[in-house]
Amino acid sequence: MPTRREPTARQSRLALELRKLREAAGLTARQAAAMLGVSNVQISQIEAGLSGVSEDRLRRLASHYACDDAEFVEALVRMATDRTRGWWERFRGLLPTPFLDLAELDHHATFQRDVAILYVPGLLQTAEYARAVFSSRIPELTPEELELRVEHRLMRQGKASFPHEVVIHESALRIRVGDRAAARRQLLHLLEVAESDRITLRVIPFDLDGFARASSTMTYVGGAVPRLDTVARDAPHGALLIDSEAQLNAYRTRFRKVEEASLETDRSRDFIHRLTKEL
Repeated sequence: MPTRREPTARQSRLALELRKLREAAGLTARQAAAMLGVSNVQISQIEAGLSGVSEDRLRRLASHYACDDAEFVEALVRMATDRTRGWWERFRGLLPTPFLDLAELDHHATFQRDVAILYVPGLLQTAEYARAVFSSRIPELTPEELELRVEHRLMRQGKASFPHEVVIHESALRIRVGDRAAARRQLLHLLEVAESDRITLRVIPFDLDGFARASSTMTYVGGAVPRLDTVARDAPHGALLIDSEAQLNAYRTRFRKVEEASLETDRSRDFIHRLTKEL
C-alpha cells in the first residue's frame, strides 16, 4: 500500500491499537515482521499510520498477538478497510486537520457525552454563537476563515445522529459570547434541541454545594467498542484526542459523577426557560 503523508486521527488510532497489541504480546517489531514475512520498515509504517494494512494481515497480526477479543478485532478490521470519503473532505486544505478529525470522529460515533463549563457545546451552538466564539480567537481569523469554521460546525450538527448526553454548567448558559439577543436565541435553541429523542440535556446550577469539578469540560465519544472510545479536550491548536484505557476509565467516572450532580432533564429545561426570561 502507498505511504501517507498525513494520516487521519482514525488511521493513527488504528496504528496505535496495533502497536499496543504487539507490545502486550511481548513481541518486537522485528518479530512481528518475521511472522508476516514483511520488512521491519513495513511494520513501522503500519504502526505509525503511514501505511494501511489489509484485512488478511490485520487478522494474522491479531492471531500472532493472541488477541481473543473478537468484537475488538472486527472493529479494527472495519477501521482498516473503511474507504469513506466523508463530507468533511471538502474542507481539507481549507481548515486545520483537527476540524476534519472531529468530523470523522462524529461520523463513526456510537454516542457522545459532553460536559460544558464555559461554552455551549459546539454541536448545540447557533450560527451566531459559533461565530462569536470563533471571533474571539487570537490571532484573529480572516472573514473567510471565520465563515469556514462556522459552516463546518453547522454541517457537523446537521450530520450528527448519535445519542447525545450533555451536561452544561450555569456559567456556560450565562456567559454572553455575543450580545443579549444572541444569548437569548442560544438558550431558546437549547430548549428546542432538548426536545429531540436523541439529546439529553442537564444543567448544573451555581448554587450546587461541593461541585469541585469545574474544570471537567470534555467531549466523550463512543467507539464501535469501549476500547475504541475517545475523549476530545480543547487545546491551543485544536482538539487533543485522548485514548489510553486508564484515562478513558477516569473520564467515564468523571462524567458519571458530574451527571449525578446535575438537575433532572425536566428541571433543567425549566431552569433554562427561567434564564431566557432574564434576558
